[in-house]
Amino acid sequence: MEWIQLESEGQLMELAALSERAAVLIFKHSTNCYVSKTVLKNFERSYKENDQVKAYFLDLIAYRAISNKIAADYQVEHQSPQLIAIYKNQVIYHASHSDIDADAVEKVIHSKL
Repeated sequence: MEWIQLESEGQLMELAALSERAAVLIFKHSTNCYVSKTVLKNFERSYKENDQVKAYFLDLIAYRAISNKIAADYQVEHQSPQLIAIYKNQVIYHASHSDIDADAVEKVIHSKL
């Protein structure tokens, strides 16, 4: 899966603007957590990439402040691992841990696009 590394708060503004014409995924990942690594691998194995979706990867260890800003901006409590889908700058899907489901994400995105 081709992830765009989310490394600055400025990218959040770009991501919000991009979400007006495409769905955006944000995968919040704790790089030193076995559960997070397992969930990420399972998601990557199951998710079918889509040209109309941009996927961002947030390393929570390195960029916790960005995670906090996402939580505040989108009113989604911080979790790790966590997947958030945004379209038209609104959260259309969010889940954490074993509740992250590639099929459910794909269905929600397909219903919006």
